[in-house]
Parts: sequence; C-alpha cells; structure tokens
Amino acid sequence: MDHLDLKLISSFGVKMANAPHAVSSSTADTGMALLLASARRLVEGCQMAVSPDTECFAADWLGDEVTGATLGIIGMGRIGYKIALRAKAFEMKILYHNRNQRTEEEERAVGATYCPKIEDLLQQSDFVMLVVSLTPQTCKLIGKKELELMKPTATLINISRGPVVDQDALVEALQTGVIKAAALDVTYSEPLPRDHPLLKLKNILITPHLGIKTDKAICMTTEEAVANILAALNGLPIPNEVFP
Repeated sequence: MDHLDLKLISSFGVKMANAPHAVSSSTADTGMALLLASARRLVEGCQMAVSPDTECFAADWLGDEVTGATLGIIGMGRIGYKIALRAKAFEMKILYHNRNQRTEEEERAVGATYCPKIEDLLQQSDFVMLVVSLTPQTCKLIGKKELELMKPTATLINISRGPVVDQDALVEALQTGVIKAAALDVTYSEPLPRDHPLLKLKNILITPHLGIKTDKAICMTTEEAVANILAALNGLPIPNEVFP
C-alpha cells in the first residue's frame, strides 16, 4: 500500500483494503528460492552448463552451505514467520528482529531467537532476509553502516521493497567485498535503468518482483478482494481494512 496516500484517501471517506493472506506463502517461497539460488550459485551454474564454450565443469565451483547456516529475518510478520518455518526444514539457525517479539510458543515452534537490536542479528547471520513493510522508519533501513556490520561471507536477500535498502551503499559493499552477495526480488526503480551498476555485478541475483506471482496466489488475491468489497457493500466489517 506504500504507493497510496492513505490519509488523503481516508479524508474523502473512502475505505481501503488489501489481501495479505493470499500472498504470504508465495512470497515466503520466493524468499527461500532466492536464498537457495544465491547460495548454490544456480544461475551462474546454469549459464555454465548451457554455454557453447563449456568443455568441462570446474572442480572448484563452490557455493555456500545452507544446512546449519544462520538466517537473520528482519520483519517477523506473517511472511517472515512462514520463512522461518521453511528455514527450520533446512536445519538453519534462525534469528529475527521485529517491532514486537513473538510469543515463546511461536519462537519454539520454529526454533527462532529474538534479537532486540538489529546490529546483533546483522553481525551473526550468514543470510539476512528483509521482510518489512516500507514506511518512513524502514526506508534505507539497510545502509552503509548496517552492511559493514554483516559478515564478509554473508548474503543480503530483499523481498520487501526496494527503498528498504540503500542501493548505492549496496553497490559499494558488493564491489569491495564488504558482503559476499545479494539476492533481490525488489529494486528501486523497477526495472532498474539498464546502465545501473547493480546489473553489472556478478555477485548479485535480481528477479522481477516475482514474490506473489503464482496462479494460485493471484486467484486467492481476487477472492480476498471480492470478500472485502462484498463486506463493504453490505455494511459489514471489512476483513482486511487498512487504516491510515
């Protein structure tokens, strides 16, 4: 909803609603897909395997181990929690930073440890995944200082919104080895200008905002939208009303 002026719309007496439940699983899947693809260098590997110039496969073609690695999730809402469930299946150690701490039972179910300070999460994580909404508080949440706190062997994954990351700082961090790699489903702008320096880097994976794009998710989104509309037309509480 970050492209809408909710206060202005509300001042006209217009109600707003979204469809958060429909997209949470598909977005969590996308986050894990980016983590795995980046860690195991799948895009580079595919290019090597199909290249007409390839005569043999290099023995030193190595990726990063996912099993047992530490995943730091920034934003443990509906999507973030589903990512934690998936990461648990990979036997990952899970840290998370969120405005509110999850209940002890919820933490125990996924084996997650709460980090009140984002700095602690950044310093300990092998993979850092951003799953926050775009707000004035989260705009450029990850900048030069935060990137420098990460391990030089770490990967940054962004499935939230492009402006959550300072892209100029990210370019510098990837070029100079401050962090090892990045995997982005979102950028600013979308698509990036064709001469953008991020597009020239080998240690980055960029996808075209695929987060919710599955047949099932689109159908479920439509169903949620219809439910919101019918409730509003019948004077009932709107299931997913969004307030300014």
